[in-house]
Parts: sequence; structure tokens; C-alpha cells
Amino acid sequence: MAENVPSGLLEACVVLGVSNDRLKELGLLQGKDKEPLVEAEVLQVHAPPFVTKESSSNGTEHDHAPAFSRVQRRRSFKKKRDRLVSTISNSGQTNEPAVAASDDLSVPQNIDLIALPQLCFPDGLRITSESREDDYHFLVFTDVFGNQTHGVVAQYCKPVHFHPDNGIHQNGHRLNKLQRLFTTYSICIISKYPYYNALRDCLSSFLLQLKMSRMCEFEEQVKEFSAKLALVPIPPPGPLHVVFNLRPFQIELPSRLDVDRPVMDLDLHLPFLCFRPKQILQIISSILMEQRVVFLSTDWAKLTLVAECFMIFIHPLRWQHPFVPVLSRQMLDFIMAPTAFLMGCHTSHFEEVAEELDDLVLVDIDQGTVLSLSSNRLELPDVPLTARDCFIFRAKGLQLHYDLDVCRVGSRTDINELRALRRQWQHKVNTVILNVTMELIVNIFSEVCDFLNYEHRVFNSEEFLRSRETTDHEFYKKVLDTHIFHSFLRDRLNRKNDAFTHMQLNIRSETRRMRAMTESPRRPAMEEIRKYIRPEIGLSSRLGVSMPNLADHRLLTVPVRQTSMRTMPFHSCSWSPSRPIKTFKLPEFPPPLAYQYVQSYYNDLIKELSKAISTATPDDSALLARYYYLRGLVNSVAGKRVDALGDFQSLYKTDMDIFPNELLNALVESLPAEERRMAERRPDLKRLISRVKRENERERARPMDGGTVKRFELPKKHLHMEDFVRRVQESGVVKDQDTIQRLFEALTVGQQKQVDPETFCFFYNFWKETEAAAQDVDLPVVVLEHLETDECVYKLSSSVKTSHGVGKIAMTQRRLFLLTEGRPGYVEITKFRDIEDVKISSAPFLLLRIPALKIKTSLRKETFEANLKSECDLWHLMIKEMWAGRKMADDHKDPQFMEQALTNALLMDAVVGCLQSQKAIFAATKLAYFDKKKLEVPMMVPKTTSETLKHKINPSLDQTSPQAVDVLLYTPGQLGVSELDGGGNPKLWCALSDGKVLVFDAASWSMQHNSVQVGKSRLNCMLAVNQQQLWIGSTDSFIYIINPRSVSCNKQLTEHRGEVTGLTLEERTDKFSQTVAYSCSEDGSVIVWDVTTLQVRRQFRVSCDRLQCIQIHNGMLWCCGRDCLLEVRRNGTVHRKVSLPDHLLSSPRGFSSFLLFHESEQLWAGFADAGELCVWPCRDLNKPFIRIQLKDCAGVVCMIRVKNQIWVGCQGKTRGKIYVVDTDRYTVEKELMAHDDSVQTLCSAEDRYVLSGAARADGKIAIWKVE
Repeated sequence: MAENVPSGLLEACVVLGVSNDRLKELGLLQGKDKEPLVEAEVLQVHAPPFVTKESSSNGTEHDHAPAFSRVQRRRSFKKKRDRLVSTISNSGQTNEPAVAASDDLSVPQNIDLIALPQLCFPDGLRITSESREDDYHFLVFTDVFGNQTHGVVAQYCKPVHFHPDNGIHQNGHRLNKLQRLFTTYSICIISKYPYYNALRDCLSSFLLQLKMSRMCEFEEQVKEFSAKLALVPIPPPGPLHVVFNLRPFQIELPSRLDVDRPVMDLDLHLPFLCFRPKQILQIISSILMEQRVVFLSTDWAKLTLVAECFMIFIHPLRWQHPFVPVLSRQMLDFIMAPTAFLMGCHTSHFEEVAEELDDLVLVDIDQGTVLSLSSNRLELPDVPLTARDCFIFRAKGLQLHYDLDVCRVGSRTDINELRALRRQWQHKVNTVILNVTMELIVNIFSEVCDFLNYEHRVFNSEEFLRSRETTDHEFYKKVLDTHIFHSFLRDRLNRKNDAFTHMQLNIRSETRRMRAMTESPRRPAMEEIRKYIRPEIGLSSRLGVSMPNLADHRLLTVPVRQTSMRTMPFHSCSWSPSRPIKTFKLPEFPPPLAYQYVQSYYNDLIKELSKAISTATPDDSALLARYYYLRGLVNSVAGKRVDALGDFQSLYKTDMDIFPNELLNALVESLPAEERRMAERRPDLKRLISRVKRENERERARPMDGGTVKRFELPKKHLHMEDFVRRVQESGVVKDQDTIQRLFEALTVGQQKQVDPETFCFFYNFWKETEAAAQDVDLPVVVLEHLETDECVYKLSSSVKTSHGVGKIAMTQRRLFLLTEGRPGYVEITKFRDIEDVKISSAPFLLLRIPALKIKTSLRKETFEANLKSECDLWHLMIKEMWAGRKMADDHKDPQFMEQALTNALLMDAVVGCLQSQKAIFAATKLAYFDKKKLEVPMMVPKTTSETLKHKINPSLDQTSPQAVDVLLYTPGQLGVSELDGGGNPKLWCALSDGKVLVFDAASWSMQHNSVQVGKSRLNCMLAVNQQQLWIGSTDSFIYIINPRSVSCNKQLTEHRGEVTGLTLEERTDKFSQTVAYSCSEDGSVIVWDVTTLQVRRQFRVSCDRLQCIQIHNGMLWCCGRDCLLEVRRNGTVHRKVSLPDHLLSSPRGFSSFLLFHESEQLWAGFADAGELCVWPCRDLNKPFIRIQLKDCAGVVCMIRVKNQIWVGCQGKTRGKIYVVDTDRYTVEKELMAHDDSVQTLCSAEDRYVLSGAARADGKIAIWKVE
């Protein structure tokens, strides 16, 4: 099979030591040197495949290799000597070669057998007079592409008897004249995976067997041992571990926690036993800054284990430079490398290392110290203070001593029980440490995401640095220029959904999520300012499971409570909920060098996995997926390729996250012609093969580096409109394309339509300076008490004389107030919603008349007046824009209008500040969008609409332009569900263009999660099947299944061949019946699904023009096509049919939607090209139907039933409208001016609210009250 097929546990097993010829030579030198240092050699190499079908059929046929291995190797190693001498011989017998002189030793590509002896004997190899205990250490091999392979080395002593005639005997009969010495051999197991503990256990078990056997059997035993390990499959990521027996031990292979993490089979608490938390932070800081780090220890094993722990601690950041945790004395020159590196050597080499370089970071594991050669202490910048304090606090609470935890446990008499108990404790400790270190990385880098522009893949590093504490600047300046950080940025820009993202969402405050719902410029909120006064502040999460009362505006702000770090529950910072671990035990190993026995072993393994699949409950799809994966892996190795494809196809319905794309691609390419024809006769496998080919083509088209990452830079040439829009979006000033175009018009008033680089630079710098000035506003406590928690001071005037005294006028997003001078105080001027008039007048001053700003408010009789002098025109423009935005926000119940008005006002300020000319005020008027809109077209909202509308949400805030809201779905809250398991609040699911799904917390209307990408095509329908499944039908013919708790999509139903247009659920009629779901596609295909197993129960096709939606009523399936409505029996036969009314036969798009009203047994239908509804009695469809006219409606898009009303979403002749129809009187009760574009979707929230989503020109969600 292909080279990229994943191997099993073993890549190679290498035996190293002194050959017999060399031992004879050393016998002549005895007495000259008591313990001579000798050169180790590679004596044996064993690598898969160990048996093939060819070897069992006299070479007549070559087939697959029955081992988890790569059959083709990149290179071969051949002993340079003419004859490879056996290291071991029988007493009194002639030495025989272990490998024939012509044999090529097949070894993995990235293993250097030339250097391996030095790594396996880093202290050198000596002939000693005393035996030593067995010794283990660990190796890491890295190739030029950064791919790592891992080694576990066992050193053990064997006696050597020298005869006076210089003959040698090993384990022979004791003779009086024999001189007994000891030599050391190494067995090195090489694996792609860092199973350090498991492989050490394997070697320990093997050495017990080896010491009790005859030496003439040595080579065969090593080969058998290697062949057994080659039969062990590697478990996929997730909650299933693989267990196998190597007597006397039962050995467990832990799976990876997720797809992006490496295997963790080591004790993560080791660094905490060696170093204090402060030193651990220094080491992590050195690694993040890509320093040249050298670990020192007298114990070779500690070097690799501790270094690997730190590689895990910095996840998801990945070390990009040389990583050689074990250097022998001969390899110390590596430390002269000019690049960053992480290496390890023996403490005895300290002086040699210190002589070479003076900029190394030396980490002494034995002493627990971190030093720099240039000084006695490390002078690198510290980790940021907040992250440092939190980590030290968490680290002090770790329980790291196993003996303390098992004091109450009785003594175990079974060694495997004792080992299992230790593994459970270690798993628990590792989980806690992973959370602590992940929290550290999130605390250091979580704010990075706020300075990324995803559309243009730009990171604004200068702004990020400016936002950091001054004391942390040196740390971030060093880290931001590293390869490790660049790779991290690339993952963030690719929206990687990893452990970092999960924890970032878990610890992200509710206030920040609320603030993310408005695209306001970056300023400190009063809550953040108050943190400096009350530092122990945290935010609570809402625990309600029902809809909020939207009439209460306080529900749109977030309560604040005090929380001490010392009382903060640890699980609040967990990156992932813990899942119970299951184990799968492999059958007993067969004689591993006989083909027929190996095949029998694979058959037994497949039977055991099939049994596990049949006994697993369908609800535990994660476990089922792991069984399918393992069975597919075993089938592929056993030559049952078609069966393997079927197993991997099952992953679509269980867990796509572990889908082995590379393995599947290799499997498809290796299919013989007959097996390919056999696979393509099965529709599911034919689709799988086609999809693999498409994915392979897409993968080749993707950039090799995962996409570029740019740093924001100011322009150096003139900018036309298109370039200007891109530059402003990259800068992070504003994203909205229309606003940027108005800014372009403002900056190019009276000149050629291009912005010169000097003007852009002045504008950008002025914007950032005013932002910084706002952050430096020092408000006294008496002022803070009058402001809301989320208010920000955006603009502060110079000191002016006003009718309320002398002071500075301050502007927030809600109000104007006077910051009085002398004794600091707060005087309210007005809230923007209370303004009645704003104008400029002249105030006499001596012989001059000074411009004065007058503001009339509804709450005061007297007019506020301020002598703003040269600032008067600007403040006049800004306040009028804020006033107009506030009025529109209140009328339309859309807070984004206010935020957009605020952005416009601040852009006016920046334009006036950067232009510094007479035309500056005129230029700023180009940005007065709402003030002009108010004058041009009165934005009056009809009374009925205003009274019914409660709130609006803009789901496209992070987009450069609005996106269509294609589907909305409300799911009620769940009692007893923790925040870590998805939270108990109700959720609003919103499908935008191109397969993007957003999730809102329906208790606060804040965005709860990052978007979930489900395919790349438009989404047509959603269905909440149960608490574990939410189905989404797409135009790409797939049904995507999201887990509502984890908000992740890892399942797909791929049976449809056309665009999926409808989903419906048939509830259980009794407790013994099963829930089934129906799905339909535009080609008329209907599939009936078993919801529990996701298997197809029935499939049929209905005859109509574009099947658009379906609904279950009284056990019958109703189908809506363009040309007719069909009532279909369960077997797919048509029972009744409703054709288009005669007066609508010429309508090109016909029916658009329908509803079945259960109580009155009525069928309601809407039409895509007509502004009317038709109602038929379900008992007799031949009776005359009732027509309901919808005034000013160009076509019906969607309908839902709410209580005794039908809500109809339409495309109006000018705007999108919603009609509320009384089902008893067949009359329109309300006509709601809903959106600026057609109403695309409607959904009900507990019959208390209706939510509507609009097409692209509007792109908003409206929340309506139901009466």
C-alpha cells in the first residue's frame, strides 16, 4: 500500500551493541584498560512487513502486507562490512550471521542508523566487570519536514566469558579459566507515535522473557516481539483505548484527546515535581520566544520526558525548530547551530556547552533551575502578569503525589489492577494539568483574535501591542516575530476549531459576547474601568430555560457579580468536558511470523470489533465511530478493501472528525479493477469513492502553507476606492463596505478620487490617537456611578464655558454629560433619545460673537448652551448624527443603528482632525448618513409594526456586507445541563449564506459560539430531532447533523442525490415505537430515516415539479411541489392531489409553501408569484377553496402557525412584509413592515415570539411579540 498509510505501533526494532569480532579483539586487550570504551554497532534491524502472502505461496503472488505497516520504504540500510556478524552465538558453536550479506535492512525514512548507536549509548559503551541494572531512555527523531518519530531504548547487561585462547562464550558453561565480564546491549523500539510508557512496558515484558531464554534464540525472539507489536493498531482520537497482553503486563494504548493533539502517554506532572511554577513559566516563555534552550540532567530518561511535556504545555502552538532532547558527547557540536533549538545533554557536559555559546537558556532538571550563560539568572521577559498570576495560583492547587491519593486504598494483589489504578490517577492529573496549561496559553493569546482581519488575512500587530500593558510589551514583541506564533496566527485565520478555541469561548465573558453583537469602535467600557477600582469582578451566566421578557431593556445588559479568583471553580476554565474512557482488548497474539496465523488473528480481531459494534448503543455514536474506524483499518490491512471502505463510510453517520482522508485516498488508489467494480456496484461506496477524488483535488489546490498571514502596514502609494476599502478593513477601523465608501468620499472632497498615503496615514494615526486618549480618560468614582456598565467615553471636548458651568463635554453611546472642573463632578446634559433640537447660534463675547451649540431636551425647560468655539461645527454634526441614529434605533428596535451612528460620528471627528482645512466640516457631512436619511425620507415606522417589533439582531456584524438569513430555528432550553455541556439556555440557530451557522443565546440574544461551517452551499431547512441531533438540509445534497450541546458538526447523511429542500419529524405514537424523520430533495426523492441509527428505513419518489417541503399530518406525508400538493401514504403511493388553482396556472413558480391546520382540518397554501393565500378543507379537497388577498405582496416565501394565527413572510413590492392572518375569520389582522428585503424564513419561539430573517439586502433578524 501507499507510503502515507498509517503504521501500527512499531516502525522498526533495532538491536545495538558490540559484535563478536569486536569482542574477540577486546579480549586481547584485557588488563590494559579495566573498562574499555568501545564503539557500538547496529546488529539487527527488524521492520514490517514480517510476513506476506508471497512468502506463504512460494512467491507466486504478491499481495498486501498483513501488518500495520508501510510496505515500501524510502531507503534501505546495508551493513558496510562484507559480512554482518551475529552478536550472539551458541556456546561452543561458530558465529553465524544474523542477516545475510546481501540482505537490505528496510528502515523508516527518517531514522539515521549511523547516528543511532550514539543515541542509544549516549554515555558510550563499556566492557565492565560488574553487571548493571536495566536502563531506559527515550529518543525523538525529526526529519527535514518536521515529522517526528519516537524511540524507546532499553539497555541491559549480558555476561561475556573470555577463554585464554581468546575465544568468547556468552551464557556458556562456567569454567575455572574463564574471565567473566559484562557488555551492554540496547533494544530500540521506533514508533511514529510517542507511546513512551506503553513501549517501555513492552520492553520490560520482553526483557523478562529474554533473560530466561537461550541466547541462540535471541534473534528469533526479537523478530517475533517486533512482529507482535506490528500487529497492534493505533486507536483513533477519542474515548477508546486499545489494550493488549504481553505477559505479565496488560498494556494500554491511550488515544489522542482530539484530532489536533499528539498522543500523550507520559506523566505531565514531572515538570511540576522538578520545577517551581515560576521556573516552568520561564521555560515556557523561552520556548515561546524561540530561544536556544538546553536541558541538562544526569538521567537521560528525564531529558526527553520533560522536554516533551513542555511541547504539550504550549499547545496549540507548535515548536518549529530542531528538537533533539538527547545529545551524546559526540553530538555536542549541534549546539553551535545558528538557529533556535531545543536540545538536551548530560549535566557532565555543562562545561563544554558553556564554553561554546553565551546566549543559551540552560534548564537544569535535577536542580530545578533556569539560567542564562550570560548571567546567573534568566533575563528574558516574563509571561504577562495576569496569565502568570493565574497559572501560579492554579499550579499551587495541583495534587501531584500519587501516594497521598491512594492512602485509603487497600493493597492490590494483581499487578495489572495496580497498574490500572495508577493509570486512572495519571489520566486525572494529566487532564487537570492540560486545563491549567491551556488556560495559560489562552490568557496570553486570546486577545490576538480581536486584531485579526479574516477576509484579508491580516494581523494588526501594532494595535495589539498598543492594547497590552506596558510591562508586557517586551514579551509580546519577541513572541510576535517567531515562527511558532506565525503558525498559530495561520490556524486562527483558518478558523481552526481546536482546544484553544473551545477554552477561549468558555472563559470569554458574557459582556464581551454582548459587545461583539455591536460593531462599535474599540474603547474601554465603564465595566472595564471599574475593574481597576474593584479588581475581583466576574460575570455570571444566565441559567433560565425560557424566553426573556423583551419588554425589559435590562435583559439586554449583563449583570455583574464579584468573584474571587480563589473561589473560582476550576471546571469553569476547562477546554473540553471529560468523557468516560472505554477500552477494547485485542485478541491474544498469534505466532506472528506465519501468514496463516496472522490472517486468522485479523479475522478474530474483525469478529471482536463486529461484536462490539453490534452491542454498542446507537446513542453512543462516538464509541461506534471508533469501532468502525478500527475495523476499517484492520480490514484494509487484511486485504478486505471493500469492507474497509464500508466501515469508513459509516463514519459519516457516527463521527466525521476522525475520517482518515489520507488512508482512504491510498485505499481507493490501491483498489484492483475487480474490487473497484465491486465497490462501485454499491451506491454508498460509489459516492464515497467520488467524494474522495473530489477532496483529493481540493487538497491539491489548497496552499501548502495553509494560507498567508500579513501584518498590517500603512500604504505607500495612492489608493483608489477598491484599495482604500481593503486597507481600511485591514486596519480594523471599520468593516462595513458602504461606510468605508462614504469615508472615501469625505477624504477626497474637491480633489481627484484617490487618497494619497499621507492623508491615509494622518487619518489612521488621528483615529488611533483619539482612541488612546479615550482610554486614558480618568473618570472619578462619582461620575462612574451615573454610567451604565457597558458605556464608553468616545469623545471629550476641550474645557468650555456652558450654561451648567465650566467643564468638558463627554459623549458616550447613550448620552452627553459635563465633566465639571475644579471639584470633579457629573452634570447630565441629555440622553440622545431625549433631544428635541440641536442648532448653532452666536453668543456675544466682548465685541465678538462666539459660535455656541444649543441643545433642547424634552426633560428640561431650559436649553443647554456651550461655547465650543472652533469645535462647534464638529460637535453639531456628531450630535445630530447620534440623535438621528438613536431615533432610528428606537423606532426600528435595532441597536445596530445606534452603533453605526456612533461609528459615523467618530469618523467625522477623524476626518476633521486629519484634513485640518476649511473643507474639513463639509467633508465630514459626507458621513452624516442617518441625519441625511432622516431629512430625505421620513423613517416613520407604522404603529402596528412598532408595537409588535421587540428587537433586531444583525448576524452579519463580522462580515464586510450583509448576508442573507436563509433559515432560523429556535430550540428550547434544557434543565440540568451544565455550561460545559452546552448550557441550558434556549438557542436560536441562524443559517447564513454559504453554509455558515450562527448560534445565539435566546436568553440574552448574544452570540454564543463562533460560526459552525456546514459545507459551502446554501442551507435550506433545519430540524431539531432531539437533544443530541439538529439536522440541516443543504443545496449540496447532504444533511448535516449538529450536536446542539457541543455545537459541532461531525455527522452527515449522504443518501440524497439532489438539493435537500425539506425535513420533518414523525413523533412516536407510543413508548415502544421509534422516532422517524423524513427528508426530501428537489428531484422528488423522499427518504425515511431511523433517527436512532441514522439508517434508511424506506425510500420513494413522488412525481412533481421541484419538491420544496414536506409535512406529516395524521400519519400521512404531505408534499409541496411547484405544480401541486400531494398527500402520500407511508409506502409512497399518492392518496390525494391538489393542483394549482386555475387563475394561477400561468405562475412560473407556483406553490411556495403550505401549512396544515390540525384543529380545523385545513390546508393553507402560498404562492411564489401571487399575493394571496388559498385555504382548502382537508376532508374534501374538491370543495371550493377560500382566497385571502395580501395587500402589496409580490409573493409568499414562508408561513408558520402560531397559536390561532398564520404568520406569512412575503416579498413586498418595496419591502419585506409579514402578514398575520386570523384563521377563524380568514382576514389579515396585522401587516408588519418587517425588513428592507424579502422575508426568507420564520420561526416561533414558544408561541411567545416570532423571529423573521431577511434576504441579503437587509440581512437582519427581527423578533416580534405574539398576542
